[in-house]
Amino acid sequence: MNFDPFVSEIAAIISEKSKSTMLLTLLDGRRYTVSELAAISKITPQTASFHLSKMIEIGIVKSEKLGRHRYQSISNPNVARVLESLLCITPQRKPNSFKEVSRSKEICFARTCYDHLAGTLGVAVTNSLLDSKYILDDGNDYILSYQGEQYFRELGINLEQVRKKRRQFSCKCLDWSERRFHLAGALGNSILLFTIENKWVERLAGSRALKVTTKGKEGFVNTFGLHIFE
Repeated sequence: MNFDPFVSEIAAIISEKSKSTMLLTLLDGRRYTVSELAAISKITPQTASFHLSKMIEIGIVKSEKLGRHRYQSISNPNVARVLESLLCITPQRKPNSFKEVSRSKEICFARTCYDHLAGTLGVAVTNSLLDSKYILDDGNDYILSYQGEQYFRELGINLEQVRKKRRQFSCKCLDWSERRFHLAGALGNSILLFTIENKWVERLAGSRALKVTTKGKEGFVNTFGLHIFE
C-alpha cells in the first residue's frame, strides 16, 4: 500500500491552532478575507496568507476574487463533512465564563454546518422529515420519498434546481454536538436557504450559531411539528 503524503499535510494543518481556527470559521459556509481570518485567529495577515496558501495548494480551501477583494471558503462539501466529523471525537473544553456558556448553548442549539442546518435544530428537522417519511434512511444516506417530493414542492422549494447542483442530493452528516445524523447535501442546503429567506433564522456575527426568530419558532412548529423552543 502506497502512503499518501497529503494525509500528513492535512493532519498537520488541522492540528495547528491558528489553522484549525480558520477552517472552523470557514465551516459556517461564508466567505472571508485574509484579514478577517487573521483577526479571528489572532495572527498577522502575512501568517494567515501563508497558511491559506498551503490549504489552497492541497485543495481544502478555495480563493476567489469578488470585486476589490479576494475571499476564502471551504473548497467543497466533503471537506466540511470531514471537519464536522472530526469535531465529534474532539474533547469539548469546559466554558470558563458566562459569555462562553451562552455561546456554547447557542452553537449547540442551532448552527450552520457548511451550508445546512445543524445542532439540536438540524437534527430535529431531520427527525421530523424521517418520522413523516418525507425522507427515508437507507443505511448510508437519505432518500427523498414521493411524499417528500410533494411536501418540498408545497413549501416552494424548486427540486429541479436543487438537483442540478453538482453535489450529493441528500446525505447524512454526523452532528458533533448531538452525536446523531442531520440532513446535508443539496436538499439540506435548500432547507437552510428556505429558513433564511423566510426570516425564520438569522446568522449571528462572528459565529456559526443561528438565532431562531419569533416568526421562525412559529414556522418550525407549524411546518415541522417541532416543540424544542423554550
